[in-house]
Amino acid sequence: MPKILVCFPEGKHKALTMSYDDGTTADRRLVSIFNRYGIKGTFHLNAGLFGTGNRLTEGEAPALYAGHEVSAHTLTHPTIARCPKEQIVHEVIEDRKRLERLIGCTVRGMSYPNGSFNAEIKRMLPLLGIEYARVVQTTGAFSMPDDWHEWKPTCHHNDRLLERAETFVGLHKTQYLYLMYVWGHSYEFDNDSNWELMEQFCERVSGQENIWYATNLQIMDYMGAYSQLKFSAGLDFVYNPTAASIWLSVDGNIVEVKGGSQTSLASNSNINV
Repeated sequence: MPKILVCFPEGKHKALTMSYDDGTTADRRLVSIFNRYGIKGTFHLNAGLFGTGNRLTEGEAPALYAGHEVSAHTLTHPTIARCPKEQIVHEVIEDRKRLERLIGCTVRGMSYPNGSFNAEIKRMLPLLGIEYARVVQTTGAFSMPDDWHEWKPTCHHNDRLLERAETFVGLHKTQYLYLMYVWGHSYEFDNDSNWELMEQFCERVSGQENIWYATNLQIMDYMGAYSQLKFSAGLDFVYNPTAASIWLSVDGNIVEVKGGSQTSLASNSNINV
């Protein structure tokens, strides 16, 4: 029986994702840095607050965030654990509706405004079309989430970011899946006068052959597609009912399981059905 491990795309065993809240004008500079280094970000926006204070205008958002993920952050950023259920439904659904009209694709993720959530809200979110939600509590580790609706990042960008980057780049044990997840607010770089921190971080982690640079949603979707694979009882072959390719390590060899196909795990040859 072969020994099988799930990999990230193209057989990689590390992934990096960035998560930034509120949609302020400082996102212009942050997105520019990400684009320069090939880093992917998820930007959690309040559709009801566009153009207020130091926030971006509605018209600017689609072009700015092209190539990244736009995610929900509720319509007006209330502390939702203190709100009635009816208000929570309105805040989430209206945020989704307005953002989806703006960017032309389905919004399926969220970060909790003010870090506010509870067990009841977590149970509500799937019914509102939210498939993952990020919290502000961090792990300090490079682990995959065990609860997509309480997705804990590795660190805030002001928490030993460059030290953690060095550790992450140096991780080499391919028997593990590693995920570095950084969160924050772009306006904090202005407040703290430390934009060089993000420049140095992106320069250090970019261009690594064993790192997948992905949005929050891409990571969740990939792992969801992996969970739908249909393995034979003897692990001789696997059927992939999804449209996405999934990569596996089979006895140390990288195998692509293409969408809509059955793949032999004994000979590493594809059998289309």
